[in-house]
Amino acid sequence: MKNLRTGAAALIATAALGAGGVTLASAASAEHGHGHTACRNQQAQLDRAQAKLDWFTAKLAAQAAKVKSDRRAVASSKGSEKATAKRHLAADKAKKVHTAKAKKAQVQRVAHATAALQKCTAGQPTPTSTPTV
Repeated sequence: MKNLRTGAAALIATAALGAGGVTLASAASAEHGHGHTACRNQQAQLDRAQAKLDWFTAKLAAQAAKVKSDRRAVASSKGSEKATAKRHLAADKAKKVHTAKAKKAQVQRVAHATAALQKCTAGQPTPTSTPTV
């Protein structure tokens, strides 16, 4: 079961990187050229943080859908099934709250990684081209 979750997380992270992270990384490397690798660690950290944030966003959306489904199950069930459905709803709400807190922390990590990358790129001298006459 853990391998399934790990594989799904890797798949989502790969898709997120394929969608936006790779273009961001390639744009940054094109901007700095091949010789300037001082900010490579900050860019890699930002890419990882953004991928994890995308994963948390997808996970939170899935958990919200699960809570919605559980609410419908509670409303439509009776007797002992209703009690079981209520327990499932409570457990899924707790998971959703936990993921929301983790996502909030990840947003802060992305903000800090972005600030570190901007500080690094601001410290880099911009290449000046000599005008040709």
